Amino acid sequence: MRLYLLIMAIAAAATYLATPLARLIAQRTGAVTPVRERDVHAVPTPRMGGLAMFAGLAVAFVLASRMPFLEDVFAGTVPWAILGCGALVCLLGAADDIWDLDWITKLVGQVLIAGLMAWQGVQLVQFPIFGLVIGSPRLSLLVTVLVVVIAVNAVNWVDGLDGLAAGVVAIGGIAFFVYTYLLTVNNNPTDFSNLATVLMASVVGVCLGFLPHNFHPARIFMGDSGAMLLGLTVAAAGIMVTGQINPAVLETEQALPAYVPIVLPVAVLLLPLIDVTVTAGRRLLSGKSPFHADRTHLHHKLLDHGHSHRRAVLIMYVWTAVVAFSAAALIVFPVWVVLACFVAGALLATIITVVRLPFAALRPGRDRAARDADQPVAHPPGP
Repeated sequence: MRLYLLIMAIAAAATYLATPLARLIAQRTGAVTPVRERDVHAVPTPRMGGLAMFAGLAVAFVLASRMPFLEDVFAGTVPWAILGCGALVCLLGAADDIWDLDWITKLVGQVLIAGLMAWQGVQLVQFPIFGLVIGSPRLSLLVTVLVVVIAVNAVNWVDGLDGLAAGVVAIGGIAFFVYTYLLTVNNNPTDFSNLATVLMASVVGVCLGFLPHNFHPARIFMGDSGAMLLGLTVAAAGIMVTGQINPAVLETEQALPAYVPIVLPVAVLLLPLIDVTVTAGRRLLSGKSPFHADRTHLHHKLLDHGHSHRRAVLIMYVWTAVVAFSAAALIVFPVWVVLACFVAGALLATIITVVRLPFAALRPGRDRAARDADQPVAHPPGP
């Protein structure tokens, strides 16, 4: 466990130190998000923070590969395939951050990168549910690509408030990290090395290192380069876990997570996935493209309800923690205990979501962000 925490700290430190450079590159290349009607930031803000996030991930992987404890994990090509595809999706996102690519171009790029990662061995070949195995290589490839593309776009869509995507993935990633570690211990008590655990430790570290620069008022956004990188890595970790589960060695009360192949990735990305489904459905019903940009995301609804920027982000943090840690707890506690805790947590989350503080609409962070940038506050038009 200590080595995994060290990897997490390395990823966080590398990302934190690389972010100012990413911000400078964004400013020099024109990758700056203007103030648009649908946005909630008050001043133009550099994006492309994904460059720093990938740098943190790469440093963590390289140093982890030099640790004797993890030599076997990095002996194959799969870890480097994930890192290489992470670099490709980060570059695709960086191109969008600079030139605003159309959605078809991005989707084609995502499919090709997901297909390449699957071809290199990160492929969904079995569902532990009822022993179901995907017998067709083509079907396995198709399902893998679909899972990766959905995860990539889910994180990308939820990245609409300062610190939201990084915090949601960090919180859910911690639960996923603990889950994969305990799953490895249960499967093989003599060897705790596991690529999914290394990957999630690195992803959590990357998010924690980026958050100080990205929390409201943000000095830089992660952009598509960061959001797509996070989606791809979480999906990769979830796909790898499905091939490492051995339900026969788990105790009866711990068997449930073994029969839910991607329980943690879904829990980590639950809010983004709900956001994708609801927002795309609403747009289609109104006769618009599902990729049409507007102010109909979940975080926009929280702001419209009267919550401040930071409070809206914290509310989504709480919901992510309730879902993700409840799912992770299934490997340790009986189902009835987990269910009781989940109900209590969901009730608390519902209360803080519905109750609106009187001073929530003031949003002092906006004025401070504009003052720091020596620019006048540009309040967007009301609803």
